[in-house]
Amino acid sequence: MLFGPASQTERGAARAPDAGPSANSDVRTFGSPINPLTATVYGMLIESMRLDDLQTPCLVLDRIVLKRNLESMRAIARRHGVSLRPHLKTAKSAEVARLAVDGASAITVSTLAEAEYFARHGFRDITLAVGITPQKLGRAAALVETGVDLTVITDDASAAADIAAHPADFRALVEIDSGDHRGGVLPASNDLLDIARALKGKLGGVLTHGGHSYDCRTVECAEQVAEEERTAVVTAAERLRAAGMSCDTVSVGSSPTVRHAKRLDGVTEVRPGVYMFGDLFQAEIQSCGPGDLALTVLASVIGRRPAENCIIVDAGSLALSKDRSTAVTDHDAGYGLIRDAANRPAFGDCRIERAYQEHGVATAEQQLPFDLLPIGAKVRISPNHACLTAAAYDCYYVVEGGDEIVAVWDRINGW
Repeated sequence: MLFGPASQTERGAARAPDAGPSANSDVRTFGSPINPLTATVYGMLIESMRLDDLQTPCLVLDRIVLKRNLESMRAIARRHGVSLRPHLKTAKSAEVARLAVDGASAITVSTLAEAEYFARHGFRDITLAVGITPQKLGRAAALVETGVDLTVITDDASAAADIAAHPADFRALVEIDSGDHRGGVLPASNDLLDIARALKGKLGGVLTHGGHSYDCRTVECAEQVAEEERTAVVTAAERLRAAGMSCDTVSVGSSPTVRHAKRLDGVTEVRPGVYMFGDLFQAEIQSCGPGDLALTVLASVIGRRPAENCIIVDAGSLALSKDRSTAVTDHDAGYGLIRDAANRPAFGDCRIERAYQEHGVATAEQQLPFDLLPIGAKVRISPNHACLTAAAYDCYYVVEGGDEIVAVWDRINGW
């Protein structure tokens, strides 16, 4: 259900529609719509709402931590002299995007649904960083017709020919495999030149993602992967230029590699994403610190098992995801770490050990304080993987270090 052109609800007053990048947003929640014209959730004014008033499970975003994370990455981009094109695949929110770009307009997305959503909010420089199929070119072209400068990517000569033949004014980047082996062509391969030639005048440059940085457990490893990523994409760019083709964009991306890169010579832009929120896994691989986690899931205690030293909460695998990335690190967090409603580590190492569809079973090594965990008590859960956890929700309840809800921001899901 749509409720008009406001992308956030801020303390009892909806922002009036405007022609800039805040227009035409959908604001909603599971079960109870947020009406930006009256600024209410569950019949209560936003200005009077606190975490304890919310239905659970839901997403809580700390704007203070978010802003600190965003400025940290902007400082890194400035130090290296490269453009920051933040990846919105994690946040999927226009309000977060506005803070991330800090007055600019260049963003990265993973789906056409995201591209369409951000275009409605005034973002005009968008890179779709997932390989596009010929069947999706028409939908992408519709964005170009609205004035969006849309860049697509490919690692296939046939797809490149389809992009080149399409009448829409796309720009395209050749995806480079810098070691992750997920997608892309090797920088020394003949495929690179074949794809670039097939793109003809739509060739805009090269792009890579050093996803194998997630295998690192030390800063030194992340530094090495960052240099592998840089070397691969710069080598590819140099080969294209040597063959007489243009290569304006040399794009790298992954929060760990951008965070720890010692040099980015030859790179024009970086595309980190999860740095905005951080998560338990990113903290384990030293891509962020324990105090940099901006996102938590608010849940309620629905069961208690003192004899087994466990509690049951109403956040299970759908609310948290079944990501178990911390299982391969030094600190296994189960399906998420339980904190108190004020986001303090009041329960020691209490973590979700078992996740069912709507149930999370949490326990700890030390005795849980059951007097602080009655039925209905609110807890906050730090997620292993912010991208996957956030995908279950359609809005953020925004706080600023406390329990007062200062805003409600929408987010886009789907493809």
